[in-house]
Amino acid sequence: MILEMKVPSPGESITEVEIATWLVEDGDYVEKDQAIAEVDSDKATLELPAEVSGTITLKAEEGDAVAVGAVVCLIDTSAAKPEGDDAPQTEKKEETPKAETPKVATPEAKTYATGSASPAAKKILAEKGMDAASISGTGKDGRVTKEDAIKAVPSMGTPTGGNRGTSRSKMSMLRRKVAERLVEAKNTTAMLTTFNEVDMSPIFALRSEYKETFKTKHGVGLGFMSFFTLAVVRALKMYPAVNSMIDGKEMISYDFCDISIAVSGPKGLMVPVMRNVENLSFRGVEAEVKRLAIRARDGQITVDEMTGGTFTISNGGVFGSMLSTPIINPPQSGILGMHNIVERPVAINGKVEIRPIMYVALSYDHRIIDGKESVGFLVAVKEALENPVELLMNNDIKKALEL
Repeated sequence: MILEMKVPSPGESITEVEIATWLVEDGDYVEKDQAIAEVDSDKATLELPAEVSGTITLKAEEGDAVAVGAVVCLIDTSAAKPEGDDAPQTEKKEETPKAETPKVATPEAKTYATGSASPAAKKILAEKGMDAASISGTGKDGRVTKEDAIKAVPSMGTPTGGNRGTSRSKMSMLRRKVAERLVEAKNTTAMLTTFNEVDMSPIFALRSEYKETFKTKHGVGLGFMSFFTLAVVRALKMYPAVNSMIDGKEMISYDFCDISIAVSGPKGLMVPVMRNVENLSFRGVEAEVKRLAIRARDGQITVDEMTGGTFTISNGGVFGSMLSTPIINPPQSGILGMHNIVERPVAINGKVEIRPIMYVALSYDHRIIDGKESVGFLVAVKEALENPVELLMNNDIKKALEL
């Protein structure tokens, strides 16, 4: 029996996927539930498991865009499972080898096609001012192909002897979708960015005193993300317009806080969502951040885990960024950018002191968030981070950290 394997739907609103990598070859015997391919959607990379056991026949190439529901391979369930990888080799060893006359390698003969260019290649080379004879053709009989002409680099002054090679690779569907969304955000929102700075000394002091006890009891570290996330939740409650988005001619405001966090995965930037963060404690936030980061790293993030979100936090500081203008994650209306922490001289009560300072940035959609709200929101975040015991812990550190 021949089974047609079709592309399953990775999630709502996704109509096609791209075959990123075949994990098996045409004619291989596959077991049921064995991963046979990795497919890219515009939101995530997913594994495609074999539905049955049998011999596989591939019906799509790597890089092909395939509609959801289309046949990508056939599996012959009547095919017998091979006894072992060594069986074919054993048979070959039993055959009596035939005496053969040693072959002497001879240089490939040149023909009329050697060094000649196709019409398309001639046009490209003429535009570059190059001669086909100066290029080593990769086509049949040494013919210079269009691809050869595209890759050819004309001489530009005195040769340096350095490597001047180039490479070309196809962008994954996920990366192309990210690019489209970034351009869409720039073109369809009235995006502005406001900045501020945060003295991280109080958080440094808390982490220094309680991080070991916290980790021993809860199994996760007491990082900066829990402080920033809870400070954002507090500020969103104070300025609900930042926790809103535009839908046509209407503004939708949310009474819950689903915080998207930007994390780096093997296929690029992932933005999983922490749900109902207003109900999470420091321990809850740190545990959820760790869980989502591990799933992103292992390529296990699902479409559902990246769908939604009412506000985003992006931490460029882990890569050493001092300051940036983060781009809104549509259809959200705001994103907070964290940056690296650097010891800087600051004025404290008329004296210069060295403090660990982080620059923070809020990019927002000016169509529904005005300057007063955006600045007020970022100031509220700053206040909570510089006075976490009172504003985030209700003056009870051990209860807040569940120690």
